[in-house]
Amino acid sequence: MERMHDRTSRWAGMIPFPQGRRHGLRLLAALGGLALLASNPWPAGAAEVTAARDASPVLGQWETREHDGVFEIKPCGGELCGRLVGMRYTGEIPKAKDGTSECGLLMLTGFVPDSDDAGRWNGHILDPDSGKVYQAQIWSPRDGVLKLRGYVGIPLFGETHTWARYGGTIGARCQMP
Repeated sequence: MERMHDRTSRWAGMIPFPQGRRHGLRLLAALGGLALLASNPWPAGAAEVTAARDASPVLGQWETREHDGVFEIKPCGGELCGRLVGMRYTGEIPKAKDGTSECGLLMLTGFVPDSDDAGRWNGHILDPDSGKVYQAQIWSPRDGVLKLRGYVGIPLFGETHTWARYGGTIGARCQMP
């Protein structure tokens, strides 16, 4: 599998992404299509309440295994979605391929409960460089731990990353201390 050489290296090896710059954070962006970026990703309603109750172990802010990004997972109707809400960087805020800020970028979409494995959620992650959408699973095996598995086809063909619940602060412009 190919390795990336920038701040998104935490995604290297998760799934075989094509070469390009900064696949990682933006990989988790256009899930469910770029149209979701323009819509309100956090609608309220009865389905949201049900999703929040059933997903409570995976909701909240999660720091990536390389400690350079924070994702916030929230209900999106009857599904779960996640946005990039914090990054460790210096200088100018990192920009997406289209020139907009990566802050608030929708990265996880369409997560619904797994019918065969209680506590797991199946959804998608996006490679924003290529526009390709990949399958993914999230679950929390114990308090304060989130597992994210990205894969192609079946979960066997992927890699699991472990994230930790984030308890820190996020400054202006999504900057982590």
